[in-house]
Amino acid sequence: MTDYELKNIDPEDIEDLLVKVETSFDIKFVGNELVHIYTFGQLCDHIVNKIQFANSNDCTSQQAFYKLREAISATLQIDNKIISTDFSLSDILPRQSRRLRTKRLERHLGFRLNILRPRHWITGTLFILFLASFFWLFVSWQVGLLGLTFSVGGLWLAYKIGNELDLQTVGQVAEKMTRENYLKSRRNSKTFNKNEIEKVLTDLFSKDLDLDKSKLTREAKFV
Repeated sequence: MTDYELKNIDPEDIEDLLVKVETSFDIKFVGNELVHIYTFGQLCDHIVNKIQFANSNDCTSQQAFYKLREAISATLQIDNKIISTDFSLSDILPRQSRRLRTKRLERHLGFRLNILRPRHWITGTLFILFLASFFWLFVSWQVGLLGLTFSVGGLWLAYKIGNELDLQTVGQVAEKMTRENYLKSRRNSKTFNKNEIEKVLTDLFSKDLDLDKSKLTREAKFV
């Protein structure tokens, strides 16, 4: 039951996710160094061994929450005493000033949160146009090229000005920070807790690849 979870994933999707892993843990995969990695457990162990910082047995998700709470208090003038993990994100980031407030938070934190997106109907429509444009390349290359240009440009603009939230609480943002910006979410970015890495990677793979956590075991195979 564990094998299919990773073997059926498009290799390009896994490659894209490994780029996020590199960013989160400040590491770089070079050449064919992963060629002998066959299971999820082996990948987790390999990443732990690659992180060249001191081990510290403290909780990163807790530190991420405190760092986010401080950023919210400092940039948005909200009393940090009332900010809890279940504090509503839409109360902190009201729609009319959401992008501006999010950018302020990101500048204070020093990294992108990537918590805003376009409306699904917009991206869905542009994606359908993108696919249809390929067909039109064989009928009329001018029409096909125009459609491709419009859809790609439209998708870029949609993500540039998207204003929708998928997350609901401050705690969920802190969890996202822990997955995608692990070291920068810590009080001391030159330390890590090696006991957390497998859980963080499980969360990251599960979220990005839409995998069932219960089946994403150390024995889950890539090939």
